Amino acid sequence: MNDNKNMDNVDEIGDNHISSSTDNPMRDDAFELSNAEKVEKINHHVHQIMETLGLDMTDDSLRGTPQRVAKMYVNEIFSGLDPKIKPKASTFDNHYKYGEMLVEKNITVYSTCEHHLLPIVGRAHVAYISSGKVVGLSKMNRIVNHFARRPQVQERLTMQIVEELQLALNTKDVACIIDAKHLCVNSRGINDIESSTVTSEYGGKFKDENVRKELLNYIQLDTKF
Repeated sequence: MNDNKNMDNVDEIGDNHISSSTDNPMRDDAFELSNAEKVEKINHHVHQIMETLGLDMTDDSLRGTPQRVAKMYVNEIFSGLDPKIKPKASTFDNHYKYGEMLVEKNITVYSTCEHHLLPIVGRAHVAYISSGKVVGLSKMNRIVNHFARRPQVQERLTMQIVEELQLALNTKDVACIIDAKHLCVNSRGINDIESSTVTSEYGGKFKDENVRKELLNYIQLDTKF
């Protein structure tokens, strides 16, 4: 009976997209296997799943699918789990004394819902106010991409981006807003193809209402060229 209750609770968490941790839940031995070994194991298990579904795994169209999925998981869509490839957010002294808000908007987000392993696709808007350091613009995109390349929930992803830039820039004055579609909502369950999810994390000066309004005004600017 308790096992059934536990499973009901697990299903409810997944269906409602609730996170159990502000960090990605990782085992202590997460990186004992090499990437090649992980690909080999995942290949085997994906083959078993497809075979269990009744697919003919000798068909030329399907034969390579488990290997392709395994390589995609390890080397692409979940590559952000590996701390060794986290982009170095090189910072520079703010010699030109720019003291206003800097906003990098419409950063493409490709992530994966950790509850159903279906895509999360959207845009991130990231901003900071320098306290003496600045970071290269492309690094902001790379940080978003790195943390997105994990099984994620959107709230956690938003927080991780802010925390990483706060650490790099040595300031609390960082904000992130993400607007994304979740295919676990759009293509299954409620099958609502129109809805999207917006999350935000405001640090330091961005907690001030007027500063937040300024950020939102920048995001709404038409910058199509």
